Amino acid sequence: MENTLSLEIIEVVEQAAIASSRLMGKGDKNEADRVAVEAMRERMNNIHMRGRIVIGEGERDEAPMLFIGEEVGICTREDAKAFCNPDELVEIDIAVDPCEGTNLVAYGQNGSMAVLAISEKGGLFAAPDFYMKKLAAPPAARGHVDINKSATHNLKVLAECLSRSIEELVVVVMDRPRHKELIQEIRQAGARVRLISDGDVSAAISCAFSGTNIHALMGIGAAPEGVISAAAMRCLGGHFQGQLIYDPEVVKTGLIGESKEGNLARLKEMGINDPDKIYEAEELASGNTVLFAASGITPGTLMEGVRFFHGGARTHSLVISTQSKTARFVDTIHLFDEPKSLQLR
Repeated sequence: MENTLSLEIIEVVEQAAIASSRLMGKGDKNEADRVAVEAMRERMNNIHMRGRIVIGEGERDEAPMLFIGEEVGICTREDAKAFCNPDELVEIDIAVDPCEGTNLVAYGQNGSMAVLAISEKGGLFAAPDFYMKKLAAPPAARGHVDINKSATHNLKVLAECLSRSIEELVVVVMDRPRHKELIQEIRQAGARVRLISDGDVSAAISCAFSGTNIHALMGIGAAPEGVISAAAMRCLGGHFQGQLIYDPEVVKTGLIGESKEGNLARLKEMGINDPDKIYEAEELASGNTVLFAASGITPGTLMEGVRFFHGGARTHSLVISTQSKTARFVDTIHLFDEPKSLQLR
């Protein structure tokens, strides 16, 4: 699957990033999202595959979306039998976030990117559009830190695993009212806190790379993005755990249904009989082969944002694979017209 799709999924996220970056700083997050969705859909529909969206984007905030259950790829067309050999057909599940951090794009802030994860059919957890309590940490802490433990305990363990003092650790937390007590506890334990307004996928993945000065992600964020983060962390060998949050009183947003009871009923309908289960990365992204791809829209910790020049654009992307056990950073120049110059740096 990797040999067939790795280059093409890079192009999928690149096209989404380029489209969205044209709206950077213009204050319209929904339009930045919409154009990323359309660019991603158009490129995926030109790939020789039968793909199914298992995690879409936009349901919670009524933005444009690639909807859950949507089929994409050349082999989903009505005339597919003419050019798709069933014996060679690649059937995959896809999790997407065409514009992770729509507010970041709209207001010209760092850290937004276009992301997707793919696996063979059934290889990605079809998370509901709820919230998820998350814990991400570097590979050295994998299996040692525990989402069931307090932040104070996990910081002590993390410091030991990384041979650092707690004071040298940086923890990323979403800047939300629900995290007030968590932030206080992290600070009281001695660690430093980096607050972010959006985009916790990038923060989770950054934990797996030394040199990013991000050592953990803690707190509650969107569940679909949790699955995408888990896919990347499984590829990288990092630690990731997630627990679904179905109680509206916990997240304090009013965006996940009117009642706890209604949300529990929805989970049961989806076949989730243990709503409080702690999911490991290998459960959220369980496929034999998992690919993750991202392309920076605005500059971030891991990737540069899209940079336009007369006649083209330059993108910086990341593709990670469990099959080849690689993490490739891809620097691409896209030529739209006859360029007047190509800048190397």
